[in-house]
Amino acid sequence: MSIIKLVSKYIISAEKVLKDIKINDEINITSDNINNIIKYIEDYLKDAKYYRDQKKFETSLTSIAYCEGLLDALKLMGLVNFDWPNNAEKKK
Repeated sequence: MSIIKLVSKYIISAEKVLKDIKINDEINITSDNINNIIKYIEDYLKDAKYYRDQKKFETSLTSIAYCEGLLDALKLMGLVNFDWPNNAEKKK
């Protein structure tokens, strides 16, 4: 799939979800819920590395973007604490 089609596919999906989204009034977050999300994060990271090694860089980028998005969501909700590495740390 071309990068243009891939981007368009994800944009259309996100627009539909945002149009139809419903907020759950009964929120019950447990550590099991968080650990399940962390498992998804680990799987997306594993996929990103796999597709990078297969030279399928568009798919790799999509996977790592999902990974980072879930990490950011957990942090924004105050469910986990971490700091993204700065540029100097990334070069190590």
